[in-house]
Amino acid sequence: MFYIGKNQLARQGKTLAKTKQLDWSSRFASLAKTSKYPALTAFYQQSVIAASTPMAEVPMVALDFETTGLDPSRDSIVSIGLVPMSISRIRCSGSKHWIIKPETNLHSASVVVHGITHSAVADAPDFSNVIDTLLGCLQGKIVVAHHAPIERRFLHAALMRHIQEGIEFPVIDTMAIEAQFSRRKSQEIWRSLLGRQRTSIRLTDSRTRYHLPYYRQHNALTDAIACAELLQAQCVTHLTHDTPVSAIWS
Repeated sequence: MFYIGKNQLARQGKTLAKTKQLDWSSRFASLAKTSKYPALTAFYQQSVIAASTPMAEVPMVALDFETTGLDPSRDSIVSIGLVPMSISRIRCSGSKHWIIKPETNLHSASVVVHGITHSAVADAPDFSNVIDTLLGCLQGKIVVAHHAPIERRFLHAALMRHIQEGIEFPVIDTMAIEAQFSRRKSQEIWRSLLGRQRTSIRLTDSRTRYHLPYYRQHNALTDAIACAELLQAQCVTHLTHDTPVSAIWS
């Protein structure tokens, strides 16, 4: 275990947040004034924690989607898993798991991945039936995901289709964190010279580096829990309880 100093932490944070940091509190206040859908308005009105909040005090929710494909303009959500968490506790009693009737074709290739068949979604609810509950679960919390662009883009696209409004929110991406700490430039150069593949930052491989147990992949709730555990391990190994959330959110 090691902890990085304040100056190094600032440098790591700039690298992790690959895009310019938004003032999320101001952005939420602005969006709350223009949003029309009640549950989305309530989501924004709850606001977001200050960027300086120490990780030990950050309320979070790990989120995972299974989808019919990888393109949110052509594919859709087929399963949602989420679990409330902090860096010291995972609250499984507050977890949610939905199988969703997809709005697009359920391709055989995706069925092989997540195992959700046509019969499984035949009587499943439409996404519209879970919007309010889902937004309520995310309200006031920072979303944690492994490769967060999937969750961001698919949730935005789904809401646009159903309520004609998208969504914006800060995320902590455990894949981005793992890339920063496990793909150091000098290490990757040596791997390349030795003819080895780049260090894998897939969820299962990342968990292995922290001696976390293997879980079967591509169940949305299991993957959300696996992501939550990974973030806890990353924080213990690389950060401190006083690390500001702005160092690792985007």
